[in-house]
Amino acid sequence: MTALLIRDLRLAFRAGGGFGLGLAFFLLLAVLVPLGVGPEGATLARIAPGILWVGALLACLLSLDRIFALDFEDGSLDLLATSPIPLEGVVAIKALAHWLVTGLPLTLAAPVLGVLLNLPEPAYLWLVASLAVGTPALSVIGAFGAALTVGIKRGGLLLSLLVLPLYVPTLIFGAEVVKRGATGAGVSVPLLLLAGITAGAVALLPFAAAAALRVNLR
Repeated sequence: MTALLIRDLRLAFRAGGGFGLGLAFFLLLAVLVPLGVGPEGATLARIAPGILWVGALLACLLSLDRIFALDFEDGSLDLLATSPIPLEGVVAIKALAHWLVTGLPLTLAAPVLGVLLNLPEPAYLWLVASLAVGTPALSVIGAFGAALTVGIKRGGLLLSLLVLPLYVPTLIFGAEVVKRGATGAGVSVPLLLLAGITAGAVALLPFAAAAALRVNLR
């Protein structure tokens, strides 16, 4: 399984699997929003938590269709399905690789982009914490959506339509953590709910994604 993870990471960097693309999109969003809404610090500070979380969500969405598509096209997915590694484990490893390539860099870059959006200083810690807790759910949910649409030509739009509604609870609670952190209010409830979504997604969706892959590979 470690070899599979290393392979996926190498393919992601070589084939442009989302590392630079996601960061570039995140940066462009943080730069363009102040140009669109105006330079008023109070306005930017109020909308910054939601904008940063929407940016992270959309940046993760950019590379979801590549999670299984390349392996399906070259036949590697059929080999993985018949290998000694359980298909659920394959899904989990691919979701982890996606998070390492997209979610982790976005989490680390978010405080820098928060400066561009005039994010209040107390919110920086909670921004990183919420993204660190919530972005794994985005990758696992995305892997589930990618498994449902694997093999469909030009299935990127369908994948987005399937995955975006599932992303909404993570977006709501993630942004709420940052908003409360900015005002000094308690963040324990939304943070625990966010962690619960991630834990539930990690525990259940690899099995659902593996079942979808088995159906699509028949």
